Amino acid sequence: MLDSVRQAIDVLYREMIKFGVVGAIAFVIDLGLANLLWQTVLSDRVTTAKIISGIVATLFAWVGNRQWTFRHRRSRPAHHEVALFFGVNLIALLIAAVTLYISHYGLGFTSTLADNVATVVGIGLGTLFRFWTYRKYVFAGEPI
Repeated sequence: MLDSVRQAIDVLYREMIKFGVVGAIAFVIDLGLANLLWQTVLSDRVTTAKIISGIVATLFAWVGNRQWTFRHRRSRPAHHEVALFFGVNLIALLIAAVTLYISHYGLGFTSTLADNVATVVGIGLGTLFRFWTYRKYVFAGEPI
């Protein structure tokens, strides 16, 4: 009994670390590309820029999480996983975009710093949602 609890904790710990590494890289891609777009071609369309950067970061995260973080949790065909993954990430992207929208347009915090803070908060909320849903639904197979 104690061995199975330790093993479950070890699996969770390893998944959290790997998820964090993939997420950190995706975060840099997301925030970096958003800032690049805000400073260049989409300076007046902050939400559009955020959605584009979120999509690019999501593509990276799909590969990283499928091939590394949760590769030991295969229980469904890849096309089911990818559909669930992108559905979950669409919801997480909406969480981040709505957070930015409320901050920028609703509360009037329009500086680049404020947009970055709102983006970080939105990504954080989306990340909590993603980790839970990846484990519970997307890569739902028991660890092998």
